[in-house]
Parts: sequence; C-alpha cells; structure tokens
Amino acid sequence: MGVVNEVDVVLPCLDEAAALPGVLAALPPGYRALVVDNGSRDRSAAVAAELGATVVAEPRRGYGAAVHTGLLAARTEIVCFADCDGSLDPAVLPELVARVRAGAEMAVGRRVPTTPGAWPWHARAGNALIAALLRRDGVPVHDIAPVRAARRADLLALGVADRAFGYPLELLRLAGRAGWRIAEIDVDYRPRAAGTRSKVSGSLRGTLRATRDMARVLR
Repeated sequence: MGVVNEVDVVLPCLDEAAALPGVLAALPPGYRALVVDNGSRDRSAAVAAELGATVVAEPRRGYGAAVHTGLLAARTEIVCFADCDGSLDPAVLPELVARVRAGAEMAVGRRVPTTPGAWPWHARAGNALIAALLRRDGVPVHDIAPVRAARRADLLALGVADRAFGYPLELLRLAGRAGWRIAEIDVDYRPRAAGTRSKVSGSLRGTLRATRDMARVLR
C-alpha cells in the first residue's frame, strides 16, 4: 500500500553523478528520490546513496527500462518522474501532484527553455512533430512529458511496453486511448548540469536514435 503523504520520485540515471547533488537537494519535503541506475560508469549510484536516495539497479539499457523498474520499486499512491540531469527543477512536482489529486489521471510538464542553448533545434523540432501527431490523435499535449505525475496503479494498468526512448510517447498514446484527463503545465527547461551530457538532445545521433524508437511506437 502506498504512503499517503509522501511521493516517490523516479529518477532514471546514466552517468549523472555531477548533477545528482543539485537534483536531490532541490526535491521538495515529502518527495523521496528513487534513483534508477541504468548502468552508469561514473559514481552515480554511490553519490545517490551517499545523499540518502534509494538506489535501484537496472542493467538493461534504455530509458523505458529504467522508468519501469522505478515504477515497480515505488510504493506511494502517486509517483513522479523526472530527468536526473539538472535541466528540470523538482520544485514543479507539487503542482503536478496537485493536478492529479484534483482529478487528472496524469499531469505533465511542457518545457520552456530558459536560454537559447538549453534545447537544441534538432531536439525541439523532433519533439514538436511528435507532439503534433499526438494532438491529432486527441492527446492534448505540446511536449512528450519529460516530467510527470500519475497514480502508480493507473500506470501499471496502462501496460506501457516500450523499454527504450519510445516509452514517453507510448505512455501518452495509451493514456489518450484510455480517455485519461491529462493536465499540462509550463516548466522551465534549463541547461544540463556541467559534467553531464544528454543521451537524446546532446547529439544529432542521440536525437535520431530517440526518433527511431518513437517511430517504432507510432507504427
């Protein structure tokens, strides 16, 4: 049974030891870090544990694999998900949770870059195209939910199967087909913490790999 007054925050992590201190320190009171180490070669797992986070290992590489493992490990009624690179401020989590408690099945963030370099053009373009396709199918979002909150039981029942970069897209498509009420709020999108690199927007290759995974979901 979930803990009523606390919220587990799933943080998929791959080589983000440099960002972890800031991310974990910024979590609001009552929000418990659940760091899913996805095969880091740096000290990510050790740093997270030293800072008091619960650490779960998921050796199968893939964003979806890490997120799903975190969801299984979570114990609270409502679970949040966020990137572990310092680009998103955990201070937005209570507002997302409030939207779920007010009746939405899921609350998601729409990234608003704080600086021109925070979100490279190729990543923004791919995201805009995918979001447009989702809206065409009746899913009212403008981003692919890099930070989100939902009830754990609902997420498990949805049955998201993708274990790679296509996970967020499949999640939104299934949620739309299930008739979920999805609330979207603007969230600041900052440059990543120094010493880390995005697996998606950090390179054209990463963006193409993510696009491939998402195209597979669309098919």
